[in-house]
Amino acid sequence: MCVESMGVEELKAILPLAGLGTRMLPATKEQPKEMLPVFARSENGALCVKPIVQLIFEQLFDVGIREFILVVGRGKRAVEDHFTPDQGYLEMIRRSRNSLLRDFEAFYRRISESVLVWVNQPQPLGFGHAVLICEKTVGDSPFIVHAGDTYIVNGSQAIEHMYRHFETKGAEAVLLLQEVEDPRQYGVAEVSEEGGFLRVTRVEEKPREPRSNLMIVPLYIFRNSIFRALRSIERGVGGELQLTDGIQRLIEWGYRVDAIKLEDGLKMDIGTPQLYWEALQLSYRLSTTGSMR
Repeated sequence: MCVESMGVEELKAILPLAGLGTRMLPATKEQPKEMLPVFARSENGALCVKPIVQLIFEQLFDVGIREFILVVGRGKRAVEDHFTPDQGYLEMIRRSRNSLLRDFEAFYRRISESVLVWVNQPQPLGFGHAVLICEKTVGDSPFIVHAGDTYIVNGSQAIEHMYRHFETKGAEAVLLLQEVEDPRQYGVAEVSEEGGFLRVTRVEEKPREPRSNLMIVPLYIFRNSIFRALRSIERGVGGELQLTDGIQRLIEWGYRVDAIKLEDGLKMDIGTPQLYWEALQLSYRLSTTGSMR
């Protein structure tokens, strides 16, 4: 397949943020899960805490992306408020000589240099549905999908690696995979090795008996054929429209779906209390050793 040469900066990014976060109740009754904080390093090198969705946005911005589609639902106003520059608050921080002034200024600068589009998902109908309702906003261009509750520590390198493969091989989709002991709570991929890369031969959402130990990390690059695939499937696991099922439909249609592995396994997933605790420990360790901003 011949593809027009472009760069990562030409991609739009979809961030689905409309999930109810029921596994993190009661903390997520009023506060969106994506606004839960993890440890980070401030602009002056000190330890601070940031909402995980802010870390994701900053990482995508720093890799070159400038157009963001944020899918929100009922009770997600805090995310919109956080991503709306508040000059009055900034002036208060400035007057108080708060050490985080540079952080607010840097965050607001990124926002001002970006295009943020808010798409409403009135009902939590699934990750796939959150992607599907962005079809008109995305248009015909390739795009990234990045979950709002999972931060990949070396995500910049992963995105660049995925995009190089996407661009040079002409794949219809590129997935990020990680080997885990028990992948039953995730999307799972089967692959074959072809010439030094991974060809995805089958995917399944939350299988009772996984056929591999390769979980799908929620970072993807797609062409717009995924929208047609999502329109063609029925609701799957949990009565929701699953993105994994849309990817499987692409495979069934004969499209090329490839993958790379997340080799170091360093990611922060805040989907459950146990995972959130692990994310806090990892983010604290990396922030205090200077391995993460």
